Amino acid sequence: MLSRTGEDRALWLYLSAYALLVIIIVWQFVAAGDFSLGRRPWENLQKTAAEFSQPSFLNLWFGNPRLEYRADDGRVLRVEDQRGREAQFLASLGRAIWTTFQIATLGSLLAALLAAPFGLVAAKNMAVSPWVARPARLLLSVFRSIHTLVFGLIFVGVIGLGPMAGVMAIAAHSFGSYGKLYAEAIEAADARLIQSGTALGLSPLQTLVHGLSRTMLPRWISVHLYIWEFNVRDSTVLGLIGAGGLGLLISEAVSLFQWGRLATILLAIVALVAAFDAVSRRIRHAINRPRET
Repeated sequence: MLSRTGEDRALWLYLSAYALLVIIIVWQFVAAGDFSLGRRPWENLQKTAAEFSQPSFLNLWFGNPRLEYRADDGRVLRVEDQRGREAQFLASLGRAIWTTFQIATLGSLLAALLAAPFGLVAAKNMAVSPWVARPARLLLSVFRSIHTLVFGLIFVGVIGLGPMAGVMAIAAHSFGSYGKLYAEAIEAADARLIQSGTALGLSPLQTLVHGLSRTMLPRWISVHLYIWEFNVRDSTVLGLIGAGGLGLLISEAVSLFQWGRLATILLAIVALVAAFDAVSRRIRHAINRPRET
């Protein structure tokens, strides 16, 4: 155990090291000429903000049903129904949102099921042989270290374009996160539970299994909801690499500088995540509420 003075020294050491790291990074950015906001950043910001302030979904009510595009000589090139076109876009947005939610849900469930035994083995208080526990921890660390987009590129190459590649990418990255959080939840379990099982001749793992419904299951459900919520956000960009979902619409809007449509997409993502967060928070509160004995 560190003394109070030792803890203060360690804290200042960490803060000093962090400050030094930031100074080195800023210095290298300045030396490379990258510490710049580009040309006319304020004008570009104002223009982009003005377009963002007019989300395209407003065209559903206020759009021009006969918007004319004219050539320089005044000829009418084409006539567009903004309201009808926006209705089509919102329909495609709804389908993309549902696909994104499907990817996050199936990927999270697959990862949660695969990671459960690894979390048990990796927990230090389960007294599993180091020859088994250490490889399990290493495997979880490896999968957790690789970003979802990298896994997405791999699975798009293996499986092909489509939402299944997104499901596998979410599952692969989340596998490591689930395993780590499962192990930490087990390590945070009441030590008296393990001791009482040992007194009855049970191993730590047997004790945990017998007491699963009262001790670990609520915590694991909380972990699942937390990572599921994160994956809902993470899966929105998988379409950028062809793995389905909202990413394709985001890529199209950005490449065509359609900031109004991008604003609509981002508002939809915020609404989706906020709704999921509200529901998951209520579920976590309900399952973690102290039970009457």
